[in-house]
Amino acid sequence: MTEQHRIVVLGAGYAGLSAAGRAAKVRGARVTVIDARAEFVERVRLHQALVGQPVPRWNLRERLERKGIEFVQARATHIDTRARLVALDGDWEIAYDSLAYALGSIADATTPGVAEYAHSVATPEDTARVPALTGRVAVVGGGSTGIEVATELAETRPDLSVLLITSAEPAAWLSDRAGAHVAAVLDRLGVRVRSGTKVIAVTPTGLDLADGDHVDAETVLWTTGFAVPELAADSGLAVDHRGRVLVDTAMRSQSHPEIYAAGDAAVIPGPGDRDLRMACATALPTGTRAAAAIADALHGKPAHPLRFRYYIQCLSLGRRDGVIQFLRADDTPTGTVLTGRSAAWFKEGVVRGAAWTARP
Repeated sequence: MTEQHRIVVLGAGYAGLSAAGRAAKVRGARVTVIDARAEFVERVRLHQALVGQPVPRWNLRERLERKGIEFVQARATHIDTRARLVALDGDWEIAYDSLAYALGSIADATTPGVAEYAHSVATPEDTARVPALTGRVAVVGGGSTGIEVATELAETRPDLSVLLITSAEPAAWLSDRAGAHVAAVLDRLGVRVRSGTKVIAVTPTGLDLADGDHVDAETVLWTTGFAVPELAADSGLAVDHRGRVLVDTAMRSQSHPEIYAAGDAAVIPGPGDRDLRMACATALPTGTRAAAAIADALHGKPAHPLRFRYYIQCLSLGRRDGVIQFLRADDTPTGTVLTGRSAAWFKEGVVRGAAWTARP
């Protein structure tokens, strides 16, 4: 191990910060974090930011440099895997010996009209660009983000007409009991639900549906899924069809062993032959595991495989209600569910704990 082995972390989200915190403990290593943002914003609270609630944020440079971690505010534009250089906007480069790739995810805008006429809450920048909401707001997507956005809007802004449009029933992946509670809360808050249909295009006036119908809306909020930055694919790393880095059980790139990937930007094998889903709960432990694997390699130790399972999934249903779904090891739901105000408190504790864990 060289005296100044340079570990570069791309991304300062949950995965990147957990990787940086662990990497900073590696004796003799110099750690640099690169991110285009100056602040860490709790991404799992963006539905709260959408309705004007204050969301915790903290200065990345101040937080990282307290721990002896260098911070560079810049956007990575290319990875030269042969020379081990990360090119940054502004036409300069940073060298690395080991690289932790944790750039997270962005909104999936592949459906026609989404990029032009819809808005997302996938990133802080997306949320900040949402215009003042009036009239009918169509929330597209019945997953976690869509449900949290729709309920937060309906609770905070009763003057709006909130419509949730989804190809399946909202929360269909959860247990029957959890799904029934979500449906009851949506009904109580006045959220109209249109399920069993697919949006084929977003227009200046609303949505075109696969069944030939058109839905008028002043604002369309798009929450149907996530994509990842193209940097890994464009730089020649082995990726899946979505551009996520293919890694082994120690978070090491299958094509470039000096590169490790974590969080949303990686395809991570999980229990039951299922890839781990994009989630804060995935990002934190995989970021830590990636940095630990780098430390193992520097000290000539075999890399320990990631040992991980899900225990719960949390949903906010406004500020006074929620769902805590208990899970089996393979991420499938059990029959045990916590709902109501106690679930809202539980979710708030989980979110605060995730932010505390991410801080180096």
